Amino acid sequence: MKFTINVDMTPEELRRALGLPDVSALQDEMVSRIKEQMDAGAEGYDPLTLFKPYMNSGLGSMEALQKMLFTMMSQYGRKDDPKS
Repeated sequence: MKFTINVDMTPEELRRALGLPDVSALQDEMVSRIKEQMDAGAEGYDPLTLFKPYMNSGLGSMEALQKMLFTMMSQYGRKDDPKS
């Protein structure tokens, strides 16, 4: 048996339904503090230096996600194909 359920929700509604905390105020505050430090020219607040660790792991994570999706799609086609 196979069935599909489609739910039309905003990200905010989903966050509340899952019981996740609203961290938007904290995020806004942290971003404004980082901007202030960058504008002040504080040492260590160079945008490239700040984002370099995330870029390296982010690209690896994106590549892993692409590989996983490709594997899932290729296996899905084989399982449901009545010819194979």
